[in-house]
Amino acid sequence: MRILVTGVNGQLGYDVVKVLKSRNIECTGVGRREFDITKENDVMEYISSYKPKAVIHCAAYTAVDKAEDEPGLCHMVNVYGTENIAKACEAVDAKMIYISTDYVFSGTGNKAYDVNDETGPLGVYGKTKLEGENTVKKILDKYFIVRISWVFGKNGNNFIKTMLRLGKERSEISVVCDQVGSPTYTADLAKLLCDMVMTDKYGIYHATNEGFCSWAEFAEEIFRLSNYKTKVNFIKTTEYPTKTVRPLNSRLNKEILDEAKFQRLAHWKDALKRFLKEIDG
Repeated sequence: MRILVTGVNGQLGYDVVKVLKSRNIECTGVGRREFDITKENDVMEYISSYKPKAVIHCAAYTAVDKAEDEPGLCHMVNVYGTENIAKACEAVDAKMIYISTDYVFSGTGNKAYDVNDETGPLGVYGKTKLEGENTVKKILDKYFIVRISWVFGKNGNNFIKTMLRLGKERSEISVVCDQVGSPTYTADLAKLLCDMVMTDKYGIYHATNEGFCSWAEFAEEIFRLSNYKTKVNFIKTTEYPTKTVRPLNSRLNKEILDEAKFQRLAHWKDALKRFLKEIDG
């Protein structure tokens, strides 16, 4: 099977290509140099020429705060860009995996969101990702929509790398404790996506590492495993205002993976251990 992966220079796209190659699956990873996803003709031309059997669409506008200042650009990438990919998939009869987010939900309550729960994004980023989901569903029959949260991987910036940098510079740090969710290690998620794309078990999925934590608890575990003495001060979201409203509840129910007989990802603490070894090596 020939697979095209967008966003190869990002955390997830990088690991997806790595896993596909390790499994000897024919693939190509593309970034902005190959084509601009917001240009319909360029997308159609490239995909029509490459003729993949599937596209794993990892490219996205993910700067959630910046999106509030650049709503037009965020929409162009996450909605129009996704529409272009979906149309090109339709033209060559390719499956599509669309990577979505916990931000499509309002983040209220403390129950884990099921795949069919009511959506209600609070900011520009979440709204564009939800619109991207709806676009994929409208154009294609052969699609997987995979919602993830709190992503970290070797190839890019993330919360863990920020904490490690700040931990070296400071004796204590304040981190929000009332936003709860699951970290997602791209090396683990990539394996699931590569399993998924080989099937026809289409639909919406939630896929994060197992277990829940707050950002403050996540930071404490990062420092503990790294042998940093940095103290974590637990603060409320109201004490750390940001441009976009962060969901307080990012818990995602992953029973849908069990139903489809896909293997769940490892616990986030196990994933964190392996990631720290990966970047240390």
